[in-house]
Amino acid sequence: MSGANQSCVSEFLLLGLARQPQQRQLLFVFFLSMSLATVLGNLLIILAISTDSHLHTPMYFFLSNLSFVDVCFSSTTVPKMLINHILESQSISFSGCLIQMYFFSVFGNMDNFLLAVMAYDRFVAVCHPLHYTTKMTPQLCALLVSGPWTITNLNALLHTILMSRLSFCADNTIPNFFCDVPPLLKLSCSDTYLNEMMILTEGALTVIIPFVCILVSYICITCAVLRVPSTKGKWKAFSTCGSHLAVVSLFYGTIIAVYLNPSSSHSAEKDTAATVLYTVVTPMLNPFIYSLRNKDLKEALRKVISKKQFST
Repeated sequence: MSGANQSCVSEFLLLGLARQPQQRQLLFVFFLSMSLATVLGNLLIILAISTDSHLHTPMYFFLSNLSFVDVCFSSTTVPKMLINHILESQSISFSGCLIQMYFFSVFGNMDNFLLAVMAYDRFVAVCHPLHYTTKMTPQLCALLVSGPWTITNLNALLHTILMSRLSFCADNTIPNFFCDVPPLLKLSCSDTYLNEMMILTEGALTVIIPFVCILVSYICITCAVLRVPSTKGKWKAFSTCGSHLAVVSLFYGTIIAVYLNPSSSHSAEKDTAATVLYTVVTPMLNPFIYSLRNKDLKEALRKVISKKQFST
């Protein structure tokens, strides 16, 4: 395969979400509004946590990291789509596509790992409350964040290098608004066996391991809460995990709809709609979910907003 690492395709066409001009205009406003809400909401959470000393705890440290990743995750795909709309273009260069795929993989997998880390944090808080401060040390918290960053970057680098080896000969249209691994593999005219094996083995582990950790953590949490004698105590324990459970359900529910359904049930429209949910809608909703269910965070956000109003 002497030409396996040379592609005849210099760019790809991102078909986006709509063909009609009226629909494109509406979707442009829709995605621009969601993107601004995502950035503003998550940056407010980061600012509130960093400025309020009462929130300098492991739980809020992980939440601020999740907010940062959500901003990056959404910014990986939406700005390019908005720029293409303004320029009335659908193209993305071959190298640009690989770069977008790389960062999409990094931030998407970081969401997985951070949700697992936050589940472990809730497990320690509920099941071992007396040892929480000794177990969740600053060193461990830093390790629980830096470790996933290393893993996700290496994982994304592997898949990007493997993708760059493939040839793309004729069809260069991607039926989505960003570059992702599955549609690119379908377009390749090279042997994609190695890429697919890496996705099914190493790639799957980056999703399955965090998901199993979340399940185990919440099984242990549920068992511990059920042993609490008072109803008020049970409700208080469950309420501390409610926001996290809501985010986990939304994120993994949409991922399962895209990647784990039988191929016979897939369609471009359904896959694109589900992709929009976990790449755009979920990062936007996370700040609202956490702030609406958390009194301490709401109070910190109130202080941040009131300071800005006073300064102006």
